[in-house]
Amino acid sequence: MSTSSLPVAPELAVSQWFNTPTPLTLAGLRGRPVFLHSFQLLCPGCVSQAIPQVQRLERVFAQSDLQIIGLHTVFEHHAAMTPVTLQAFLHEYRLRSPVGVDLAEDGSNIPVTMRRYGLRGTPSSVLIGRDGTILHQIFGVEDDIALGARVAMALAAPLPERADQPAGDDGCADGRCAIPDAAA
Repeated sequence: MSTSSLPVAPELAVSQWFNTPTPLTLAGLRGRPVFLHSFQLLCPGCVSQAIPQVQRLERVFAQSDLQIIGLHTVFEHHAAMTPVTLQAFLHEYRLRSPVGVDLAEDGSNIPVTMRRYGLRGTPSSVLIGRDGTILHQIFGVEDDIALGARVAMALAAPLPERADQPAGDDGCADGRCAIPDAAA
């Protein structure tokens, strides 16, 4: 499937990160598939369906290069969903993947990343390909088998070619380098 006509995923706007020593950017993750899940800790569908699904993704794809990122996208009950409450929630639900707090701007109840992606609410998820394009976006929770198939296809996609990677006879092509033949 050609991804040249797919939209490039907008960069995340995050005010605070959890479960990661350094802030993440989609540009910095280029070359890896990214599963971005948007949630609120007081959202019933997030707690009962989306968070358990993310936990299953964390287990099933732990040995892959899939990057799972949570985005705490608060558009209601702002006073109750503070970073301190989120930190306790992440600990209690044992979410290990990085989670960013979607940046809130003065004068808007809808956070920046939520607006950039046109998310309709929570839970929502976005699957981003190795080349940084949006492969799939959904409001609600998708069936595990469908999601697993989408993630597997994203993982199977070839690494995007990089401009700083020279082409030549050094055994490297398509983002991979072969071990030179010892007999040659």
